[in-house]
Amino acid sequence: MKYIILLLIGCSGGAMMYVSYLRRRLNVALALLSEEKTRQRSLSASYGRITEQWFPLMDGYPYDAAGFRFLGTPVDGVQFEEDRIVFIEFKSNTSELSTQQKRLKRLVQAGKVSWEEFHFEAT
Repeated sequence: MKYIILLLIGCSGGAMMYVSYLRRRLNVALALLSEEKTRQRSLSASYGRITEQWFPLMDGYPYDAAGFRFLGTPVDGVQFEEDRIVFIEFKSNTSELSTQQKRLKRLVQAGKVSWEEFHFEAT
């Protein structure tokens, strides 16, 4: 019985070391997973920036691409038509408008868009 108790005491120390080892391995795995998620988000954002520049040339784009001007931010671009001007924002999958884009959309829908001219004299 004495030997069993000594064995259990010795094993419990080994078990604690093993648990500590597993915790370190888990922390390393979680850090790697976090880095991979960050990398995937970065790739997704890069893909989106590239795709939005080409979308006006795709078959699904409903306007003449010659009238599109790319801005990038806060909206992807502006489409100039004969009878109207359209602010364009391209989204993929489940992407949603940013807070700033939602605000701009409300301003446009409320008719809060105007034209101003500035003339500068060359010196």
